Amino acid sequence: MYKRLYSFLYKHSILYQYQFGFQRYHSTTLALIELTDSLYTHLDNHDSIIGMYFDLQKAFDTVDHSILLQKLHNYGIRGSVHTWFRDYLSNRKQFVSVGNNASNFDIITYGVPQGSVLGPLLFLIYVNDICNVSPDCNVKLFADDTNVFVFGNCIDDVFFLMQILWHRS
Repeated sequence: MYKRLYSFLYKHSILYQYQFGFQRYHSTTLALIELTDSLYTHLDNHDSIIGMYFDLQKAFDTVDHSILLQKLHNYGIRGSVHTWFRDYLSNRKQFVSVGNNASNFDIITYGVPQGSVLGPLLFLIYVNDICNVSPDCNVKLFADDTNVFVFGNCIDDVFFLMQILWHRS
């Protein structure tokens, strides 16, 4: 299923071009080159730059299954394949054990299966539209690390825009 899904996403250019995590031919080196090139271009134009850096803790555990399934549908994953993903994510159970004590089994409605081949790709789909946070900023992603940059001629304008973005997040 991973190969089919990745092939579909790649064929239709669905994954955000500046997502550098969990993708073939995308690496930390490529991410750094892209970021450095972008920053130097703006510095050469005498732009002011402000960057914000986010690291989502336990990011894979925060994926809401219903939102992920809706995003899959919106990207064109429908019919029996969508049903397969729904079944794959549904009725998963877990419990916690510490020493001789164990909790009850509980159904998981959040998170992608970690350690699976599909988990990272499903996470990328889940965060794929974060780049649409604002047309006035530049977003670079590496898995669950998000970097947002705002550029402009005047530092006051850039700072104001960054404050607006901060309050939206």
